[in-house]
Amino acid sequence: MKSIIVSMAATAAIMIAGNTLAVDMPPLAKELNCVACHAIDHKVVGPAWRDVANRYTGKGVTTYTYRGKEYPLIEGLVMKVSKGGSGNWGSMPMPANDLAGAKRAKIEELVRFEQSLATTHP
Repeated sequence: MKSIIVSMAATAAIMIAGNTLAVDMPPLAKELNCVACHAIDHKVVGPAWRDVANRYTGKGVTTYTYRGKEYPLIEGLVMKVSKGGSGNWGSMPMPANDLAGAKRAKIEELVRFEQSLATTHP
């Protein structure tokens, strides 16, 4: 009986680990060089995207304040990614990314992807 419980626990752990690793950075994140500073599940230079998602989406936050102005959550996060800044995740600043043309749509797509990674929900 004990070996069955141990086997079930090991199987559950493998399944959980498999689910954690099942999500990869999308090609767009590689194209825009997000992977130089971010990973989905661990801190690199910047925070893990899952941690960002849990801070906002995971707690039911609907707005984001950027440089003293409040925006709807996705729009505010797009502003942060686009214009850069520091202070929310430590002293390392996030460099600005140009918002011109189609790049803004790509940044918004990545922000929406990142927010979909929340493991806690409101």
